[in-house]
Amino acid sequence: MSPSPPRPEELHHHSRPMAGRNPDEHHRVATPLELLFDLTFVAAFGLASSQVAHSLAEGHFLAGLTGFAFASFAICWAWINFSWFASAYDTDDWIFRLVTMVQMIGVLVLAIGLPRMFASIEHGEHFDNSVMVAGYVIMRVAMVFQWLRAARQDPARRHACLTYATAISVAQLGWVALIFAPVPLGVTLAISIVLILVEFAGPAIAERQDGGTPWHAHHIAERHGLFAIIALGEGVMGTLATLSAVTEAQGWSMDAALVCVAGIGLTLGIWWVYYMVPSAAILCWHRERVFVWGYGQMVIVASIVALGAGLHVAAYYIEHKAHIGALATVLTVAVPVSTCLIGFYALYTYMVARLDPFHLWLLAGTAAVIALAVAAAVAGVGMAWCLVILTFAPLVTVIGYELLGYRHQAEALAAENPRVEPTD
Repeated sequence: MSPSPPRPEELHHHSRPMAGRNPDEHHRVATPLELLFDLTFVAAFGLASSQVAHSLAEGHFLAGLTGFAFASFAICWAWINFSWFASAYDTDDWIFRLVTMVQMIGVLVLAIGLPRMFASIEHGEHFDNSVMVAGYVIMRVAMVFQWLRAARQDPARRHACLTYATAISVAQLGWVALIFAPVPLGVTLAISIVLILVEFAGPAIAERQDGGTPWHAHHIAERHGLFAIIALGEGVMGTLATLSAVTEAQGWSMDAALVCVAGIGLTLGIWWVYYMVPSAAILCWHRERVFVWGYGQMVIVASIVALGAGLHVAAYYIEHKAHIGALATVLTVAVPVSTCLIGFYALYTYMVARLDPFHLWLLAGTAAVIALAVAAAVAGVGMAWCLVILTFAPLVTVIGYELLGYRHQAEALAAENPRVEPTD
């Protein structure tokens, strides 16, 4: 039977009441506007990755990691602010579209401010995040407008929406005030941690009022998955940079082939493992677990971007432009991979509310692979081969899951929801 033609009101983008989406809506997927919005974060992650790669290659580890931590939070939080609101209140009318455009401009301003922020930390000067904050002001003005609109047009959740608007405004005032505070770098970073905690507390308080906002579990899980894929793009770019460095130095050789296999293999392996966490199903049944899951996603996404940055550092090393040794270079890739995989297992365990002993064996195998890669670097094995060894770190989990782990997941899901039967 052919589908029925769309109704006239479905074809225009006139103003629609922001009454909240149905959290049980069937076939809810990311919209073209959300995907367009995500493109601005490609640029932001690209700048953050290149900045931290440069710092690490120069041996400025503390400065680089501090700047990257701050940049990762700023980028991820900007994306979360929009995406979770859209999951609950996306009307796709002309007002929503134009306000989203304003937020996209804010993201680009935030991205422009990343190099200045990294430089201020590296030189030990006053922490300069003024341009980044300006980008946030643009985004936050738009975001507060959206929450106030939702509060007016969705009376049943008015208090929750107003709480969001208030928390965002208070936190943003704190960030603006920090720009003008003549305090040392260390004090500024300490105050920043307090403001980050305020940012995290806002949604936790708001979602406990009026029954929370009507975000869609499958939609939000898909959106975070797409955000992770954007981060994985840095792995592809890092692979390209490393491959380019090898071909420039040696031409097309065995090392070039190994680097290509290693970079894409790591990217594919992390992608494969990411989707082993049963996020959507568990969020449908246990919406209260969303905060740990959502904030944990930030760590995972930051680790994925750091993996791409590590591959950039490997490119610097191969080009003899790095001021660090082989061991430190391998660690710039190994540490993000380890953090990412540990994050996956931690989130999986939290979401299904049980520890699978089989995972401990997989983690032990993963640790052995990473230790072998580090030992190879110490022994003077070529960088290309060290990266190939690291490729097997996520592969341990992939093989373990495909052989046996999927059965364990079916049993865990059945235990979480008795309506689900374990299947082969």
